[in-house]
Amino acid sequence: MKTVYSIIAAIWVLTITACSVSMTMSGASIPENINKFSVQYFDNRAPLINPVLSQNFTEGLKDRISNESRLALVNGTGDVDFSGEITGYSVRPMAIQADAVSAETRLSMTVKVRYKNYKDPKLNWESSFSAFRDFPSDQNINAVENDLTTEMIEEITENIFNKAFADW
Repeated sequence: MKTVYSIIAAIWVLTITACSVSMTMSGASIPENINKFSVQYFDNRAPLINPVLSQNFTEGLKDRISNESRLALVNGTGDVDFSGEITGYSVRPMAIQADAVSAETRLSMTVKVRYKNYKDPKLNWESSFSAFRDFPSDQNINAVENDLTTEMIEEITENIFNKAFADW
């Protein structure tokens, strides 16, 4: 009987030690040979210019990658590099009512991103990411723009991070 308990204990110990899984909270799967990242300045080339959007977006992408990965930010070019431009930023009426008055207004943003992986160039990609937020038309855009752009930057940077590191 003592032998049976010893065998069961040995199997249990082997099972526990053999089945360890390494996970990150963000779901990122970053190869071990990637240690540094860089983010180039994202120029605003949209027809409508928000003077702080380029800076806020660039810093938002840096923060997202720094906070959700083990990668170190470097000036110049890292093992992986993000570059691109803001290609769309617009405000337009939505939900037109019978009296031709808009009930809602939509603020939207589109960013074109180039991802270069210098350790594995076959993983390079170029893609556009968009987000929008609707707000009541009786609100002034100046009153809500900062909060809405912050939300859109968070959404877009999360999508960029996921495409680059979470294989979605």
